[in-house]
Amino acid sequence: MRLSRNMAGTVFVGGALSLTLAALAYPAMLGVQNATTSPSRVIANTRYGPLTEADRDFVVKVRAAGLWEHPLGLMAMKRGTTAEMKEAGKHLVVGHSRLDEACRKIAPELGIALPNQASPQQQQFVATADGSTGKQFDTTAVNIMRVTHGQIFPVIAKIRASTQNTLVRQLADQANDTVLDHITVLERTGLVNFDQANFQQTTPPKLPKDQLTPPPPQPGSPVLSLTLPPGLDVNTTSPTPTPTPTPTIG
Repeated sequence: MRLSRNMAGTVFVGGALSLTLAALAYPAMLGVQNATTSPSRVIANTRYGPLTEADRDFVVKVRAAGLWEHPLGLMAMKRGTTAEMKEAGKHLVVGHSRLDEACRKIAPELGIALPNQASPQQQQFVATADGSTGKQFDTTAVNIMRVTHGQIFPVIAKIRASTQNTLVRQLADQANDTVLDHITVLERTGLVNFDQANFQQTTPPKLPKDQLTPPPPQPGSPVLSLTLPPGLDVNTTSPTPTPTPTPTIG
C-alpha cells in the first residue's frame, strides 16, 4: 500500500520525536534555573558530568518513545498478520522495556522527572494504528514507526557526539543500537514506503508545542514501568546489515 502525502500527513503528523530540544522542559529537576531555549546550557553539575538541556530532553524523549512504542509493539505481536510483523513487535517491546529500565535508573541520579504519558501526538499514533485491522494495521503501524525512528536516529548521534555526561552517553549508545535494530526489523516486513518516509522525516508539519510535549508527572505519582513479558528475549543490539539485490527496473 502506498500512502499519499495528504494521507500520510494525517497519519504521521510529522513524527513524534521531531521535537525542539527545549520542548520537554520539566521544572522538577536538579539545578534548574530560569527556562531558556539553549540546548547547550548546563542545568546541573552531577558526579557523572555536566547535564545540559539537550541531555535532559534526550532522556525524556527516550522515555516518551517507550510510552507509545511499547504498547504498539504488544499490539503488533498480537495482531500482526505476518511472522515478520510479529517479530518486529517483539523487538519493539524488548528494546523499549530495556531502554525504559535504563531511563528509570539514571533519572534519579540526574534529577530528571520522567513523564508517565506519551505526548498527545504520540497517543494519536497509537490510536491511528489501533483503528485499523489486518494488513492495513501492519502497513499503518510500520510506516508510522519507520518515520519516527528515522527522525530520532540523527538526534541520538548528535547527543552521543556532544554530551559530557557519562550516563547520558551510555543511554545514547544503547538507544543507537535499539533504534537501528528497530529500523531493521521494520524494513524486513517489506511494508516501508521509503519515498514517503523520507518526505515525512525531512518535512514534518509544524505542530503546537503542547501536542509534542508529554504531560509532566503528577507530584508524588509513582513512575510507570514498561514491563517485559515473561519468556520474551530477543537481541536488540546493533544488527549487521544483510545486503539484498535491488531489482533492475526497465
